[in-house]
Amino acid sequence: MALKKRTRTRVYHYTVYAVIIALVVWALLATDWPTVAKQFANPEVALKMLPGIITVGLKNTLLFTVQSFAGGLVLAIVLALMKLSSIPPFRWAATVWIEFFRGIPALMTIFAFALMLPIALHVKIPGGQVGAATLGLIVVSSAYMAETIRAGIQAVPKGQTEASRSLGMSPTRTMVFIVLPQGFRIIIPPLTNEFVLLLKDTSLFFIAGATPLTYELTTYARNGLSTYANATPMVMAALLYLVVTIPLTRLTAWLERRMARER
Repeated sequence: MALKKRTRTRVYHYTVYAVIIALVVWALLATDWPTVAKQFANPEVALKMLPGIITVGLKNTLLFTVQSFAGGLVLAIVLALMKLSSIPPFRWAATVWIEFFRGIPALMTIFAFALMLPIALHVKIPGGQVGAATLGLIVVSSAYMAETIRAGIQAVPKGQTEASRSLGMSPTRTMVFIVLPQGFRIIIPPLTNEFVLLLKDTSLFFIAGATPLTYELTTYARNGLSTYANATPMVMAALLYLVVTIPLTRLTAWLERRMARER
């Protein structure tokens, strides 16, 4: 007698669960846990990495992220306004900038600012290699945030602009005091996501080179991996990234739910 569709579905689900549980049990029993603990959670190596991985690695990661985000945000506002401008050359220039730097890898942009420009054109960027890498990340983030800001501006109801103009406000004052504040309120969640992406992109600074005092989190952990021939420093770096990114992603999710309720 053929099984009912609901019964077949249950049997299928139970079979999948049984297979998953069996694989997990097999992995747990087959793993050499003492070796794993020694290589990935060695307390002696962890103590040697402290407090430098926090006071140097994590601090520089946060510093570079804030600098890149702030610089990229300012540049992105200019690019977004240029793309919405009624003057064609402004729109063309902004479009070329945005499409170009969104279309090439961030690593290539950082490489260009940190190594290509100084070697090919003898350009000296303030801050040395780290300053050049930060500038590269500012340029990349500006291209992504410009589109987000443009979308936020266009999401503001046209009636807001018409009302402010009817009160005698100039186009510039209308944009600065009416449109931009409302637009930014809409795009806070995606901007928070961009901050998280920038936090992780600072790991690309290794291509530029740095001094021990300017190591970001990944470079600091990678040096620990080479020094102690142990993966514990990389695990510590991953956990520190999670300590910062998980609250930010939860904040983004909360903001998105709140915006959805308000809409």
